[in-house]
Parts: sequence; structure tokens; C-alpha cells
Amino acid sequence: MATLLERIAAARGGPRGGRKEFTQSPFWSLDSLRSSLLSTTMPDRERIENDFEGYVEGAYKRNGPVFACMLARQMVFSEARLTWRQFRGGRPGDLFGTQDLALLEAPWPGGTTGELLVRMIQDADLAGNFYATTADDAGRVGKAATGPGRRVVRMRPDWVTLVLASASGDPYALDTKVVGYLYEPRSVSRTGMGSPSGEAVLLLPDEVAHFSPIPDPVARFRGMSWLTPVLREIQSDNSATSHKDSVFQNAALPSMVVKFARETTPETFDKFVARFKASHQGAENAHKTLFLGGGADVTPLTFDFRQLEFSQTQGKGESRIASAAGVPPSWVGFSEGLQGSALNAGNFSAARRRFADGTVRPLWRQASAALQVLVPPPAGAQLWYDGRDIAFLREDRKDAAEIQRQQASTIRQLTDAGYTPGSVVAAVRAEDWSLLAHTGLYSVQLQRPGVDQFGRPTASGGSPDDSDDAEEGQ
Repeated sequence: MATLLERIAAARGGPRGGRKEFTQSPFWSLDSLRSSLLSTTMPDRERIENDFEGYVEGAYKRNGPVFACMLARQMVFSEARLTWRQFRGGRPGDLFGTQDLALLEAPWPGGTTGELLVRMIQDADLAGNFYATTADDAGRVGKAATGPGRRVVRMRPDWVTLVLASASGDPYALDTKVVGYLYEPRSVSRTGMGSPSGEAVLLLPDEVAHFSPIPDPVARFRGMSWLTPVLREIQSDNSATSHKDSVFQNAALPSMVVKFARETTPETFDKFVARFKASHQGAENAHKTLFLGGGADVTPLTFDFRQLEFSQTQGKGESRIASAAGVPPSWVGFSEGLQGSALNAGNFSAARRRFADGTVRPLWRQASAALQVLVPPPAGAQLWYDGRDIAFLREDRKDAAEIQRQQASTIRQLTDAGYTPGSVVAAVRAEDWSLLAHTGLYSVQLQRPGVDQFGRPTASGGSPDDSDDAEEGQ
């Protein structure tokens, strides 16, 4: 049976150069092949390996530390604005905007750039991948979506399959590449993927924004969730929380054994247990005096929270979850981050900077590159982020001001040395000394000999002041 890629190549006149691939044109031109192609088996593909709904329900919605870490990442990540950045001589230049950015500023009716970024980081955290394309009011998607109502549409990550191709047909060959994204919508189910609920859609790579900040080591083209390495910590934290809840529900004290005399009848035992639970079980009955009769004897089985070092045990797990998320524990209020020197001003600022520079900025850079597929940049520019108005980075402005002070000193020295002000500013901003242009003037006043500051000739080639003095002397 021919593979999907071979059938597409055959429909387009056969593979070029022996490679089983198809040209970079919109899939919607293949309407005659769509039904037959999508009904065949396609072994050369990659599907996200984790259970997306399981991560959402078991981690994001039911685990406090995971939710806190993801929320911290979302709140900072969503503050950036997207803009164009020029490149001159291989060096970054000015930021500027055009009307083309309107799609990212209002990605869907009522949506904002911040909401788009939240969706991106949320899917990347839970599934390791975020996929998006464009659609319009006429029902067209991808590059064909050019009509009114054009908007960005999120593709649920566990419904997307990567279609691969190579000359040999081996998905693990060195020349293997992604040639398509197969989107298969399914009915929502809490117990599994669900059954197909709509028509499958095949999109080309230049029609899909794919954001995968953490690459999966065993899959060349997809990402992995940062939750995967800390699943045991998440499960342990859930167990610790359940243990704490169980303690409060059962007696607000550690478990115990109540012993009875051998002669106790089953009827007496059942009555005693019912009365004991009614009087001492539950947090509202904690610390009541325990009265026993009929030879009953109480023996504790475990220790209290302090003896168990419960807070330290749970705090260590929270710190490991925060570490995997790239979020300092002090910034999400974890107990491990609110002790000792961690709260010193210098350490607290260092933790903030580590989060901003080591976690969020790389995410912004990768997200900009991914979204550039949906909004092609002008010539000599790339899609970038503008973090100048982000409150979280406000403390970095002090360092920026110090850099600007040094740059101003450099500009003054170069200008005094005879370089044109425009070329000096351009060279300093681009850190490229080849942009400097000299005026040919070397004096402090930057005036040619024999002329005044307005360029008028002076008497005997002297300075204007010398001429005035000579006239007054006469």
C-alpha cells in the first residue's frame, strides 16, 4: 500500500530527485485526494505520547504547586508585545511595527496578544507542543484563509500528528523532515481520546506555527512537557495532600488502635465504634478529651506532623517541581523559597533575574520564531518581542540606564573626535564600528581654519574673536 506521501507525490507528477515529498502549496488544492488519502493508514508519523487530558485533570487542575508554577510562567510570558526587529550586517537593530502585526495583536475576535501567549505556554507546559494556524469566515484555513474574519486558531495538541518524509521512506533517516501536520478533531472524553468527530485536515509546515520549547530526546520534531520528569514528585505531593486531608477527616490526629477485652461481644463492639466515631472523628472533634470504658485501651500507630517533618518533606517536592518549571520557589510562595537567605534583597532579585533571563526570555524568542510562520516578516527583519513595558522586568531598567550612560559617554567622545553624530549613534546601538563615518575635522570645535562657527571667512584667517579684538584696539 502506498504511503500518504507517495500518493501525494504521484498526484503531482512524481517525486523530484527521487525524494518522496510534495511541494509547499496549500493542501486545499488537493480536494480530489482528501477523502481517500486521509482514510489510509499512515505509519510514518509521530503522535504526542503523553495523555493530554490526564496531565490537565491530574496535574494542572488538581495539584497546587503545578498550578502555581504554570500560573507564574503564564503571567510573565503573556506580558510581552510582538513587533518586528531589523537586522543590519547580521546585527539586531530597531524595533518597528506594521499593519501585518494586527493578526497577532487581535488573534481572534475579542482576543489579545497576551491571551495568545497564554495559550501557547499552557499547551507547551502540558503537552510539550503548541500548534496554531489561521482560518477565515468562509471556512478556509491555512494559507487559503485570506478573506474577512481571518484569525489565529489553536489546534489541540493531542489531536495533531506530524507527517514525516524521506527519500528512503525511513522516518529515522538523516534526510527525514516534517512535510505536514494532520489535525484530527475528536469528541471530548475524560476516559480517553474519544471518537473522531469531524473531518481530518492536513496542513503544510508553512501553514502551522509549532512551538516546542523543550525538545523530546527520542523524537526529532516534537517537544515534551516539563511535567514528565517530575511526575513522581507530583504524585507524591498529591499523596501528601491526601494524607493531610485524611488526618483531619479522621481525627485531626495520627491514626490509633483501640483494644478491647476478650470478653467484648460484637454488639458492644459495634455500639462503641459508632459512638467513638461520632464523638472523636473529624476536624471539628479534634483535641477533645478521650474517655474509654469496658477495658478499652488506645495505642497510637504513627507520629504527629512535626515528628514526621511533614512540611519539609512536602516542601522539598514543591522545590523540585518549581525547578523543573524554571521558576524560583520564592516567586511562587513555596516554603523552601521563603526561608533564610532566600529572602535577602540580593538573592530575591537574583532569583527574579534568573527566572526572567533563564526561563522567560528564551521562551519569548522561541515563540516569536514559531509565530513568524503565520505572519511573514518584512525583508531584513524578524518577529521579536518587546519587553520594555513589562513590570516584572522593571528592575532591569537600572542596569539598562547604566549601559546607556556608558553609551552616551562613548557617543560624546566619538563625536568630539570628529565622527558624524548619526554614524556614531548607529555604530554604538549596533555595536558595529564599521558604521562610523568621519567628518574630516579634528579640532575640538570641529571648525575649519579661517572660518567662524557659521562658515564665514575671518580676517587674516584668524578666529572671529581675534578680529574683534583688533578692531577695538584701533
